[in-house]
Amino acid sequence: MQQSGPDKKPLFFYGFIIVLVGTLGVWASVPGQTLGVSTFTDPVKDALGLSRDKFSVAYALGTIGSSFLLGLAGKWFDRYGARKVAFFAALGLALALALSSQSQAISMSIQRFTGSSTWVIPFVVIMLCFFLIRFSGQGVLTMASRNMIMLWFDKFRGSVNAFSSIAVSLGFSISPLFIDHLIEGNGWQKAWQLMAWGLLVVAGLIYIFYRDTPEKMGLKPDGSLIKKNNRGKTDAERIQFSKKEALKTRAFWMYGLMMAFNGYFITGLTFHIVSVFENVGLTKTDAISIFVPMSIISVSTSFIFNTLSDFIKLKKLLFLMILGGVIASVGLAFLSAPIGYYLLVFGAGLSGGLFAVLVSVTWPRFYGRKNLGAISGVSMQMIVFASALGPWLFSASFTLFGSYSVIALLGIVGLVLMAVFSLKANNPQ
Repeated sequence: MQQSGPDKKPLFFYGFIIVLVGTLGVWASVPGQTLGVSTFTDPVKDALGLSRDKFSVAYALGTIGSSFLLGLAGKWFDRYGARKVAFFAALGLALALALSSQSQAISMSIQRFTGSSTWVIPFVVIMLCFFLIRFSGQGVLTMASRNMIMLWFDKFRGSVNAFSSIAVSLGFSISPLFIDHLIEGNGWQKAWQLMAWGLLVVAGLIYIFYRDTPEKMGLKPDGSLIKKNNRGKTDAERIQFSKKEALKTRAFWMYGLMMAFNGYFITGLTFHIVSVFENVGLTKTDAISIFVPMSIISVSTSFIFNTLSDFIKLKKLLFLMILGGVIASVGLAFLSAPIGYYLLVFGAGLSGGLFAVLVSVTWPRFYGRKNLGAISGVSMQMIVFASALGPWLFSASFTLFGSYSVIALLGIVGLVLMAVFSLKANNPQ
């Protein structure tokens, strides 16, 4: 909070609370993220009687369906604010998890009612569950929480995002192990139910502590911090792009596509992580444990470059992220060799750390705060849509070629093309 009056110094800037609760909101989206869903893949597909390919397609279709609505969710953010949007997103995710925990029972009930034992019934049921999980979790709750933090800061976006990204990365890194422990100790149905109860608690915290913008509390972005640093343009001096104007710039598409590639690659890898490692003779424990060193690199990268992003051009970070994607793809293609493991871990960690930087600071810096929800909503659509294709394309690569190397090599080709077209992806300001 801040005292009013020209001669009174602020006692406390509420933006620091925003960083804490906003980070909690992003972390709470874990059940809707691929790393939160992937741990359920084997037990749920077996319980529903679906093959890996069918289960992957159901996940892809549910995710693609959710991506089509994220542009609308961005408009909700601009119209209704972070507090309402994030609150209902958390409630929606809790409901989605509760329904998912009953997907087997729902499928069996429909099969008995229709007198049919076709696989189509559990396929449609889990697809609809994935639609709800992905839309409310990975999509809306993540977007609203992340954007809220960015609206409360301007000059120090990178610095506060460094803290938030580290906390989120650490939380995400331990989540697969935590969720696997829940499943092993309680079964996949109870595990989803326990997380649903946790989301209800988070929804309550969102309602109490989230605030839409500093202006609505009589404050300014950065609070008193801005007095310590007066470099560069402020948000008030930036051109406030509309969504239509932003989509006409090359920068939007190049940055957006690279973020989408990261979502595609990490989702495909995470969703099939056990299969990917077993295919080269490694165990499930080896597969799950990859997230720890990957996250260490990601956290370190995020901290360093979030802080530096307040001072340097984001274009340099874009090319570094592309390089990380190339290294990770090479590692996946040659995972059977010892060097492949280290390349995969380092490349994915580097790319993921830079994703945490660019996905937050790029849009308000390039296009202003006025239409942040609508513009970032389109980017989130691209990320979620690409993440939907990841599991399906990885599965298709394994089914057709008996290996994940083919899809990795195709990714390298795409990244090289992206690097070429990004040469002129300049800040539209």
